[in-house]
Amino acid sequence: MEIIKPQLLKEGDTIGILAPSGAMEDDTNLKRAIEFFEQRGYKVKLSDNLYSKNRYLAGNDEERLDALHKMFADTSVNAIICLRGGYGAIRLLNKINYDLIRQNPKIFCGYSDITALNAMFLKRAGLATFSGPMILSDFGQENLCEYTINKFFETVMTGKFDYKGTFWGGNLSTLVSLCGQDFIPDFEFTLFLEDLNEQPYKIDKMVTQLFNIEKIRKNTKTVAIGDFLGTDDINYIFEDLNLPLIKNFPASHSDKKATIPYGLDIA
Repeated sequence: MEIIKPQLLKEGDTIGILAPSGAMEDDTNLKRAIEFFEQRGYKVKLSDNLYSKNRYLAGNDEERLDALHKMFADTSVNAIICLRGGYGAIRLLNKINYDLIRQNPKIFCGYSDITALNAMFLKRAGLATFSGPMILSDFGQENLCEYTINKFFETVMTGKFDYKGTFWGGNLSTLVSLCGQDFIPDFEFTLFLEDLNEQPYKIDKMVTQLFNIEKIRKNTKTVAIGDFLGTDDINYIFEDLNLPLIKNFPASHSDKKATIPYGLDIA
């Protein structure tokens, strides 16, 4: 399948805010993010379910799926940035209209639980996305991280990225939740990984589970180690793989994170 590179973002474009996973508890950061983008000259469009709540989800599966489809089908929307991660994207994967995604390619950005959508949009629709900042955790923060904001606009507006090669991966625990599905690219890549509040033995177990898959072993040429916040030093887990390593890679749940082209070498 040909990999689709979305159009670069331009000043004055419309940014859609989508909530495919967890629910929003408070809209303070949402309002702050809307103001941030509008002050920079962008228009903002909100998905219908942003204020919906079904237990820990931003509405039931049908609401979140419909919001996702509408946002991609809306020709006035140039880029989609996810509200937050949490949990819920995996519940949509077998219901998504991937033909619709393929026929309406646009910038799509998120991390954490959104890794499931990044991976499946690439695999099933051929759309290269971005693993990067989200609305509540990044653009809506009172004290914005200059690195995160600058790298986002640099990547999605100019196509620049500080590392060469094709990157694939994301949040480790989310990737592992995809095991059993056809989710791994058929091309060689640098596997980048990050996670939050996982014990070393669990990280070891999840990395081992991934590398027990033949296609992961075959297609991973380098491993980029992002932040594993809330745990001890776990570099030894990756050193045991006997693959070239990129350490201190800027994939993270912290304030400081890069916007990583997902599945496409844009350098």
